Amino acid sequence: MIIDTAAHHFFHHGFAATSIEQIAADAGVSKVTIYNQFGDKRALFAAAVAHECEKMGDYFTLDAMPTGTIRERLAAIGEAVVAFLSRPEMIRFDRRISAETENEPAIGIAFLSAGPWRMKHAFAAYLRQEVEAGELAIADPLLAAEQFVALCKGMGDLERRFGAEIAPEMVRRRIDGAVEMFLAAYGTAEGGAEDR
Repeated sequence: MIIDTAAHHFFHHGFAATSIEQIAADAGVSKVTIYNQFGDKRALFAAAVAHECEKMGDYFTLDAMPTGTIRERLAAIGEAVVAFLSRPEMIRFDRRISAETENEPAIGIAFLSAGPWRMKHAFAAYLRQEVEAGELAIADPLLAAEQFVALCKGMGDLERRFGAEIAPEMVRRRIDGAVEMFLAAYGTAEGGAEDR
């Protein structure tokens, strides 16, 4: 309950405008409870970001991965990433965190550690499993994870940040193109080649 409430406040009002007092009141707990569990506002923020990122974390666990060919699995991951990043609250949050990081760089690092870097490592672990299964041939899974997400997003982050509408067919083209390029670079004869 505390983390859900904190995530709501941080995502809708930003880090600087959110107080522990507000979160405690809305969560029905005392400030002391929050400080005992999380230590300080920045640690609560990191926990809230991690909680939000866990909502898409199941896409990067081997047990919950979509079924089908490697092409279909990668497309499902790309769709999940883009859908997560396209949520209106994520766009607002990104804008706020970017602005607040200018005054307090540690907030940006906390966000990166709790969210994007954590998900990158989880996705890289999935890619390593696909390498071991013979589906992909990747020497640097961390770099490949970054490349795939960047390909799926295209200019979407920039467009959303500045208020442009992105047509669903463009989202689809970007994801399909990302999968094509990724498999062209990292597919194997045993794995993704037959899909191409």
